[in-house]
Amino acid sequence: MDFRPSEQQRELQAGIESFCNDRCPDAELRNLETAGGFDPELWQDLADLGVFQLTLPETNDGLGLGMADAVLVFEALGKRLVPGPLAFTQIAAGLIEGAAAGSSVVGGLDLVAQRGQTHLIEYKDRIDTLLLLRDDGVYRIDTADVEATSIAVSLDPLTPVFQASAIPQGEKLGDAQEAARLRLEGMCLTAALQLGIVESTLEVALAYAKEREQFGRTIGSFQSIKHLLAEMFARQELVRASVYAAGATLDAPAVGNVEQAVRGAKLLAGEAAIKNARTCIQIHGGMGYTWEVSDHLYLKRAMVLQTAFGDDERNAEAIANYIAEVPLEVRYAD
Repeated sequence: MDFRPSEQQRELQAGIESFCNDRCPDAELRNLETAGGFDPELWQDLADLGVFQLTLPETNDGLGLGMADAVLVFEALGKRLVPGPLAFTQIAAGLIEGAAAGSSVVGGLDLVAQRGQTHLIEYKDRIDTLLLLRDDGVYRIDTADVEATSIAVSLDPLTPVFQASAIPQGEKLGDAQEAARLRLEGMCLTAALQLGIVESTLEVALAYAKEREQFGRTIGSFQSIKHLLAEMFARQELVRASVYAAGATLDAPAVGNVEQAVRGAKLLAGEAAIKNARTCIQIHGGMGYTWEVSDHLYLKRAMVLQTAFGDDERNAEAIANYIAEVPLEVRYAD
């Protein structure tokens, strides 16, 4: 299977990336901080572009594209830290009326991943419907039916969080198989958002290394900085290949283990996003740790996304179980 994006897919991604660069520059992200991290006009524009209709069949007024295409779009969204419950609204588009058109904002909780924990709801004051992924199926509840307290200082200033101690059962929309499918799609889209962070932090760090001078030389000429940038680039290429493969495998399950591909992509993307964001801050030196420099926004978003649809520990454990099932003669074959 050829995982390389086609010319049409590249054009699709370039169009979304151009839109995000225009609508979500650093200055606008700062404005969104004070506006609660959500812009209804931006959200509607994303819907009008078809962001939430990507994988819906054309018979349902969708674009009829695959997860491989959705991954490219979400990669572009992740590069500019576009805020909002993007992944949950995308996977809910075929279940919740108005989600695809942008008239209904859908958040969600993966209650399998959050089992035994306090329920943290993102954008609770902005979403209309909460999609719940349970072991036995998919459920929906109106946001107004959930009592939650706002957390004064969220980790990511563009992702407001509310804490709820109890979640109603809600209306069942799908069975356990549907919940498992949506969980994998959400995990893959989240990995694509993380890939965008991996790429952006490298671009930002490289641009700064080319212009910042010390001792009469750009810092990019120093061997220590070259090593850091090379490591960032290596992580980027590994993650891109893994995330693209996960999207393609979701579209064509016969080519491999879908769950292993998606969980592996999420694990690699989560680790790389945090490491690249931290390295970006390091390359910026002392100023990189200040609030005025946007580096910290990438790190904070990466840390928030790392816990979405299952944390690294769960994904690593699942992948280890897959590997353990492979016969030794296959694992260690020449």
